[in-house]
Amino acid sequence: MTGETTTTAPVGAIPAQPGPADVTDAGVGRGSEQVSSEVIAGAGPVVRTDERATVRLRETGPEEPPRYAPEWLELRESADAAARSHDLLDPLRIRLANLPGKAGGLVVHDLGCGTGSMGRWLAPRLDGSQHWVLHDRDPYLLHFAAVASPRAAADGSRVTVETRRGDVARLTPDALVGASLVTASALLDVLTREEVDTLAEACTGAGCPALLTLSVAGRVELTPSHPLDTEIAEAFNAHQRRGGLLGPDAVTAACEAFADRGATVKVNPSAWRLGPDEKALTGQWLRGWVGAAVEERPELAGRAEAYLAERLAANAAGELRVVVHHSDLLALARPTGGTS
Repeated sequence: MTGETTTTAPVGAIPAQPGPADVTDAGVGRGSEQVSSEVIAGAGPVVRTDERATVRLRETGPEEPPRYAPEWLELRESADAAARSHDLLDPLRIRLANLPGKAGGLVVHDLGCGTGSMGRWLAPRLDGSQHWVLHDRDPYLLHFAAVASPRAAADGSRVTVETRRGDVARLTPDALVGASLVTASALLDVLTREEVDTLAEACTGAGCPALLTLSVAGRVELTPSHPLDTEIAEAFNAHQRRGGLLGPDAVTAACEAFADRGATVKVNPSAWRLGPDEKALTGQWLRGWVGAAVEERPELAGRAEAYLAERLAANAAGELRVVVHHSDLLALARPTGGTS
């Protein structure tokens, strides 16, 4: 993989971050541009609507605005941690314990790492020394991921980290030589089928398992219900499929891609369950969800404005419950002699 590489030792907690960007409850009456200005980057449509929203890892110029703000990633981290499937960890631990070269410690590649939440969740749940290779397109996020990396594994063994910028489209088995595990969170649904095939080919070619969590499943449940729920959800799902992105079809495509290459695939649900204690996250998610729907179907704007205002008011009053369905996928590729 090409790109600048920086090695960094784990040095403790992530620096204090400002809270979520100041937002209003004005709704979407002037279309998706107004929603975009009120939503933390990553929670909804970005300003540059001519470019598909993706965490594809590639070199970019400093003028490109970030797609994922640290504030959004920080806001969702606890919900992500609560949602990820613990049931996939035992088969993963068994596979890792039996990999060739295990005595040398685990080498984990985290694709689209953001601020490093996957490492903070997973590293303390695995035994043995670990070296995490964090990949992202955004050097600012890579900095946060490096300084907030965990220091110790489940058994107290040392955890180290390095950061890399590069292009996931160039990911090959050679790039993963020596890898014990590939991880990603909220990545599959913003890839194309070709990119998922590339990922599956690289992992199976290197003989390392892949734990790919929190892919959107295309289903949302809001309580109490509203007559516009289904229409907003359908428009949002269509938005997720823009430009050839897989969106809610990602897990099915990934299962096929890994299985076609001889891997054993397990899928478990990993839903966000948001209630009164998650008002800030629910509010940002609502703005992004409705904003994407309106961006896909501008004719919804008038009704969506009233819908969003009503939903935000219910959320502020602690009366709204939301279940956002995701799926976690574990692909166990056949080990090769080159895997460590």
